[in-house]
Amino acid sequence: MKRRKLKSFVLPSLLMIGIVAAVFGTAIVGKNLNKAKDDASENLNYVSNVILDNDVAVINTTTKVINPYTDQAVTIGKYYYDYKGASDAQEKSIIYHDDTYMQNSGVDFVSENVFDVVAVLDGTVTDVKEDDTLGKIVEIKHDNEYISIYQSLSEISVKKGDKITQGQVIGKSGTNELDKEIGNHLHFEFYVNGQVVDPSLYLNKELQNTKTKE
Repeated sequence: MKRRKLKSFVLPSLLMIGIVAAVFGTAIVGKNLNKAKDDASENLNYVSNVILDNDVAVINTTTKVINPYTDQAVTIGKYYYDYKGASDAQEKSIIYHDDTYMQNSGVDFVSENVFDVVAVLDGTVTDVKEDDTLGKIVEIKHDNEYISIYQSLSEISVKKGDKITQGQVIGKSGTNELDKEIGNHLHFEFYVNGQVVDPSLYLNKELQNTKTKE
């Protein structure tokens, strides 16, 4: 068989045709890809609403509980009765009244002179009353289920429903029938989640608070 020799202009022409075909092929593929992307975008459902609309932002703060008095002459006359405490400490926390011995459920702060009684934390006055045995009483509810109770008051300067700020004067110390042997004093009780606790574990200590962020 006799070989045929290609003419000199044939190879460049074939090369040019191949390049043109490749360019057009790339353009067509790119166009199809863009169309596919556009179609996919049209089928997407974007979330425009809050998924959990009942979330509430909160902030954590610390608050230091202050003493329920400001007079530096005030001292402790009777301590809280600790069931797990030493026997000698328990003896100093017993109340004797009407031929009956009782465990002290708070701390009694005493002074020779009448002194101002102040709120240990911000809160709302939930009760104001007078008892024949306990004297005049103020109850204040604070954040996070803390409650403070002030008994044996001679005067009360707040009323039920009042918003109270920490350190605000709510009354004055006095006497009552239950602890009349210790004279002028304030009987102070502190509750956490409905349970009475030793106030000394919280006074002058920092509490962790959780509040709703407005």
